[in-house]
Parts: sequence; structure tokens; C-alpha cells
Amino acid sequence: MAPKKEKGLLETGMVAENRRARFDYEVLDTIEAGIVLRGTEVKSLRNGKAQIAESYVSPEDGELWLINANIPEYVQANRFNHDEKRRRKLLVSHRELDKLAKGVERQGNTIVPLKLYFNERGMAKLLIGLAKGRKSHDKRDVQKDRDWARDKQRILKQG
Repeated sequence: MAPKKEKGLLETGMVAENRRARFDYEVLDTIEAGIVLRGTEVKSLRNGKAQIAESYVSPEDGELWLINANIPEYVQANRFNHDEKRRRKLLVSHRELDKLAKGVERQGNTIVPLKLYFNERGMAKLLIGLAKGRKSHDKRDVQKDRDWARDKQRILKQG
């Protein structure tokens, strides 16, 4: 019996994470969305090179769009390469799209990308969150709570 073929590092792993989003925003709800990508974009993602820190999601004309995400050009693709910061369509159900659009329109929330990863089937997915912006004093409170939790764990571990 042949040994199982191990998958590569990014075959079913995380490509990019927006760590700043959880600090700047209070995430109310998360949804997993598919992404419409070109071939060279998938190759570049498999190399583990993408940045979603400055990107955002916008509902426009009944569709969701990922705007300002940076997926660098794939070096070996010569003339068939993609534009690094092009708008990418996100795939979600109609129910989820309506829920996100209403959250943005009514409550003044925003949709932020949280993680870009490959799932078990090797498909590129984007975890997006409906989020509410935090004020600077809220950010200080969150930082204070995190520091206290870390110190508390350290004290419990030592004692």
C-alpha cells in the first residue's frame, strides 16, 4: 500500500490574516465567502503571498466585492499575469448577502476581511466579518483587558 501523499504547507492552510481588524473593529458576525480568482492569483496564493490588511468588502449592485487586496504577480507567468490590486468578486448566498447589506445600510457597520485561506478541498476562501468600528477609548479598554488576561495567566502559571 502506497503511503498517503502529504499536502503542501499552504494546500489547506492560511495565506493571510488581518490581525488589525479585531483591534480596530468589534466583529459582530462572520461569514465564509468564496473568491473568484484567476489562475496566476491562485498560484501566487499557494506561494503564501497576499495582503488583506488594507482591504475592505463592499456590497454593490447585488454582489460583494473585495477591494484593495494585494495578491502579488506570479513570477513565472510572464504576460498572462493579473493586476495585483484588482477588484475580486466574492461568492455568498443571497440570504447572507442581504444580511450583510442590511447591516451596512441600517446600522452603519462595515464588512472587513479577516482571513484568507485554503479549505480542506483546496478552494480559496475569505472569512469576512460584519463589524462595528471602535473608538480610541474602546481600543484602550480592549488593550487593557488583553494585558490583564495575559498577566493573569502568567501569575497562575508561576503560582
